[in-house]
Amino acid sequence: MKLYYADTTVAIALIIALKEAKLPCDLVRVDFAAGEQTRPEFLAINPKGRVPALVTKQGILTETGALLDYIHALAPEAGLVPDDPFQAAKMRELMYYLASTWHVNHAHKGHGERWADKKESHEDMRLKAPETMRACCAYIEENLLKGPFLLGDRFSLADAYLYVVSGWLKGDGVDVSDYPKLAAFRTEMEKRPSVLAVLSENMM
Repeated sequence: MKLYYADTTVAIALIIALKEAKLPCDLVRVDFAAGEQTRPEFLAINPKGRVPALVTKQGILTETGALLDYIHALAPEAGLVPDDPFQAAKMRELMYYLASTWHVNHAHKGHGERWADKKESHEDMRLKAPETMRACCAYIEENLLKGPFLLGDRFSLADAYLYVVSGWLKGDGVDVSDYPKLAAFRTEMEKRPSVLAVLSENMM
């Protein structure tokens, strides 16, 4: 397999999950600052011009949640998804929330052109981002985090996802220390070899 990723993006959650599952994968860094995601070579891999993109023997897969589930399917023995249907659904509840709400709120800060043409609209979205991101943190803090990890004492795919996107908070004008459970979660995650590995490579 070959994973196309960019530093600090949600694609780093896939690298953490791959390491947790002990699955070999070649990593190909896409330089967003140089615009590599807009070049024909990369658009042939992912026409959306985004990461992650995973090249497999059967074809190319995109979208973080789908790829995380694919990693679990390849290595179920790693226990990255609970066997209990309810707990598995709780895990995905957070993953889908991160994709549909957290990530979108974050993107409004730097990619207003996706939703509006007027520059004043972009600025309004940028100024709104800290408020919407604080609302995301409060929702997770109060409703989803049940212990050191999302599901209590056990690590799951959703934890890799949450760790990466919560790393964006400082840039969004949010102090994670205002959310003790979320701050403790990040501290706990940074004890894991998979997370230490991506940090050592300056991917975050």
